[in-house]
Amino acid sequence: MKILMNGLIKIFLWGLLISFLGSLPLGTLNVAAMQIGIQESISAAMYFSFGSLLVEMVYVRISLIGIDWVRKQDKLMRIMEWLTLAIVVALAAGSFYAALSSGENAKNPILDNDMNRFLLGALGCAINPVVIVFWFGWSTVLFTKKILLPENAHYNSYIVGIGLGTLAGNCVFIFGGNYLYEKIHGAQHYMHWFIGGVFALTAIIQLVKMIMHKDGVSKFQAKKEEAV
Repeated sequence: MKILMNGLIKIFLWGLLISFLGSLPLGTLNVAAMQIGIQESISAAMYFSFGSLLVEMVYVRISLIGIDWVRKQDKLMRIMEWLTLAIVVALAAGSFYAALSSGENAKNPILDNDMNRFLLGALGCAINPVVIVFWFGWSTVLFTKKILLPENAHYNSYIVGIGLGTLAGNCVFIFGGNYLYEKIHGAQHYMHWFIGGVFALTAIIQLVKMIMHKDGVSKFQAKKEEAV
């Protein structure tokens, strides 16, 4: 029993650490959560984060119990990748539009909609294949090192750790962005420029990687062919 508990705690902490560190680099979802927190409210940004992390947890669970099915979804992940790129470009354009607009309360028009923030976060994560590729890779490593075992208890502990890690990482952006907004005069204007730049740079890097076949989906396909 003690060995089992130690194993569950260990895989929980691994999921928590990997997810937290993976959420810290500037990305589409955490930056979008930050922008929602700045132009709307902390609660709206938290609902957005809850939606995205729930889908992330579901994706991890699917990848753990349906690895063979995931490996066959090349076309679907490629479509998701292009959709994500289009959304990032739209978010960048919306942020620049808000930065150029007069008025302290200018908002990104792409995020200024009536969609429930929980559902918006869930949708944003659902069409992002990077989530699948990222966790497929890490789960494979943990399986190989026998840190993660093919048992439901291990899966559940791992997924809970992932959810909490993602939430903690998003909170860094949400509360950090809100703190800067409150402390710096005219911060929202500058934040729109900064966020627009992040989205634009993300889109450019992603497009270059896709053209050069160095993106996550291409690497995922290459590993699958090597395994065959």
